[in-house]
Amino acid sequence: MTKETVTAGGAIFGKMKALGIEYVFTNSGTDFPPIIEGLIEANQKGIDLPTPITVPHEMVAVGMAHGYYQISGKIQAVMLHTNVGLSNGATGVINANCDHIPMLLMSGRTPVMEKDRFGARTVPIGWGQEMYDQTALVREVAKWEYELKFPEQISDLFDRGWAISNSTPKGPIYMSLPREVLCEQTPPEGLDQPSIMAPVIAAPDRASLARAAELLAGAKNPLIISQRGAGTQEGFDALSDFVTDWALPLNHYWANQISIPLDHPMQTGWAPEALLAEADVVLVINSLAPWFPDKVTLRDDVKVIQMGPDPLFTRTPVRNFKADVTVVGETADTIFALAEAMKDLPRDEAALDARREKITAISKARQDRVLEEARNGERGPMTKEWVSLCLGQAIRASGKKASVYHELGCPLEPLNLNQHQGYFQEPHSGGLGWGVPAAIGAQLADRDRLVFATVGDGSYMFANPTVCHQVLEALELPLIILVLNNEEWGAVRHSVQGLYKGGLAAKSNEVPLTSLKPSPDFTQTASASRAYTETVTTGSELPAALDRAIKVATEEKRQVLFNIAIEPTAVH
Repeated sequence: MTKETVTAGGAIFGKMKALGIEYVFTNSGTDFPPIIEGLIEANQKGIDLPTPITVPHEMVAVGMAHGYYQISGKIQAVMLHTNVGLSNGATGVINANCDHIPMLLMSGRTPVMEKDRFGARTVPIGWGQEMYDQTALVREVAKWEYELKFPEQISDLFDRGWAISNSTPKGPIYMSLPREVLCEQTPPEGLDQPSIMAPVIAAPDRASLARAAELLAGAKNPLIISQRGAGTQEGFDALSDFVTDWALPLNHYWANQISIPLDHPMQTGWAPEALLAEADVVLVINSLAPWFPDKVTLRDDVKVIQMGPDPLFTRTPVRNFKADVTVVGETADTIFALAEAMKDLPRDEAALDARREKITAISKARQDRVLEEARNGERGPMTKEWVSLCLGQAIRASGKKASVYHELGCPLEPLNLNQHQGYFQEPHSGGLGWGVPAAIGAQLADRDRLVFATVGDGSYMFANPTVCHQVLEALELPLIILVLNNEEWGAVRHSVQGLYKGGLAAKSNEVPLTSLKPSPDFTQTASASRAYTETVTTGSELPAALDRAIKVATEEKRQVLFNIAIEPTAVH
């Protein structure tokens, strides 16, 4: 009796479902016939499959997988088209690697054979798209990569890729899929089973943990710098309690997630320089660049504890921040472990009370300055800070779970957010076009969550907006997009002015290579996909407009875009 087999192109999808993957974000090409044929076959055989989503640009597909993981905590998959599709998605993979986002990334590979094998080349691009080393496009930013050589490898290779991607530190893996292999039949063994390999979850060694606890408990002027959040809701709550208990100031320097509520009395804002200068112990929690070396002079006797999934960021070629103690592990787990290690250590309650009072005063003064500056931005065109203040107020008034995806849009501090998963900023890799696609993925992961993408006009154009709006309409997702439009590359202008202080750019009305004038009417791009749109030009109009946006998103379940006129301000 002949053993039943399944086309390899469909077997891949069945295996991904067994691994817990819910969506495969795809951009198809001429390498996809065995995948499409295999999907139909698998459906007819009743094989449980993840949902394939057609995404008409690769950067958007990768960004959606990124944002989906940030909200759900579940790894997803991306399938692209040969080298050209992979190259379009490579910037998104750079971002995912920088943010430690697990992801199963695949792309087809041009058929190896010119003839005499089923799946061999049939059109001229089969020659035009072949490379000596296609994987080189993403090798530096993939934790593991491999090319599928035989169909019976599918179960084992996907098990291995899934386990490596989910291991500490997490990150994307990549597999290339030659068309001839996808056309072959494979036996079903293992394709409906979860991985035979468990991810490796790192934990701190006892000696390093004890030393870190001893240093922090004995510090006179401690400081925590945290850039990438607390890992989980439980970690967020535990860290909030921990910094209160031990009177530890926490700074969100260049944060792309918040670690404790922004109105927490131990939260000291965005600028750590003053507290760093006097700190005798610094705890760095999962922070790629915890301070600006040119702006900070540390005490000679300072002790620095680097803590996180990869405390030394070993895939970064140069990163020479001090690290007297390293504590490795997933962020929430290390927070719990450190708090437990300090629980029974000696405490000077009077000193803790005095420091708690001092930091509370610093925190309140900082918050008052930030809010006052934001209120002064209510004009036309308005400031980014005013938009941020109004958005934060609208979120709190809604009483809903909410997430703000920021890419050169609303600055962090005036938002005054207090929710875990309330804020995600673009990865420090800076691959523009991330914000809107990641927000789409987040909205797909939680359809009832209020999700906002706040982006600059340049970032919006980088996001392939026509594709984004098409996907939003197709999936019926009620994302709210705020385009903060200053008609320029503000980040570039401020980079020039920051490097050449008092130079010619600082004195010029127009800075070369930064202007985006005349600005397109972004509302028309969104309207083409039936979005609700408005253009807002004065600050006084914004609060009521945001209320309308939330009403449309929550009641009509419809996407929204606001084109908001802002004045050129400092980069965020």
